Amino acid sequence: QGSEAGILLAVGVMLLSLVYGVSFVVPIGGADMPVVISLLNSFSGLSAASAGLIYNNNIMIVGGILVGASGTILTVLMCEAMNRSLLNVLIGGFGGGASGSSSRGAAGEQVAKEVSYSDAAIQLFYSRAVMFVPGYGLAVAQAQKVCKEVDDILEANGVQVSYAIHPVAGRMPGHMNVLLAEADVPYPKLLDLEDANSALKDTDVVIIVGANDVVNPAALDDPGSPIYGMPVLNVWDAKSVIVLKRSMSPGYAGIQNQLFFHERTKMLFGDAKDSLQKLVAELKKM
Repeated sequence: QGSEAGILLAVGVMLLSLVYGVSFVVPIGGADMPVVISLLNSFSGLSAASAGLIYNNNIMIVGGILVGASGTILTVLMCEAMNRSLLNVLIGGFGGGASGSSSRGAAGEQVAKEVSYSDAAIQLFYSRAVMFVPGYGLAVAQAQKVCKEVDDILEANGVQVSYAIHPVAGRMPGHMNVLLAEADVPYPKLLDLEDANSALKDTDVVIIVGANDVVNPAALDDPGSPIYGMPVLNVWDAKSVIVLKRSMSPGYAGIQNQLFFHERTKMLFGDAKDSLQKLVAELKKM
């Protein structure tokens, strides 16, 4: 009877922990997920350290403390990068559909300009500086290697190519860095937020591959926006912007992106990998 009671107690604690974990994460918006993942990583380290104290295991204690400390530091750094407090992230803010309705309504009468693959390829081929802005869509389409192929063709033609990495791009800390490293993109080509914004003024073409909220001007000029105050990549400072996107649907913050209707922006609709492959085909004809 004693062992059965212990098993029931353990199962009950596990179920309660599961419910608590789900309840903890559900209110948090999708745009905040990288911060939440780093916070949960720190919790896993603290859990391991606590277990080490119970079992008197020094390796678990030291390992847990290291993971917990690094996860906590990363969480703080990412909150600073988003210009938000951890409490604000945990309460939930980004990703609310209701707050984005007015922006979508205002943009309803606007029309985004499309560009053909041949015109986009010509524009890229004769540029001096091109900057890629990768986002979660790059990961979904697994387009990093095709992106590097475009990079190689442009560099062979004397075009300077770089990559702007937003701190919360993707769905986990360092997501874009890992994907681009997998495609053998040299690390010096990766620019952080500040360096990228400085370089954008001298950039001829920006190619946005699956990014949305991190390039939304509403973060700077719309006080009613749920992402207002979040540092973003000022891609509109470049001479031209090409957005690779499946549709005009909003990002994880649930608001329409006014960048899509900017006078310097043109859209390439479709799967990111397929679009980049078509660009490669057009570039090889030149």
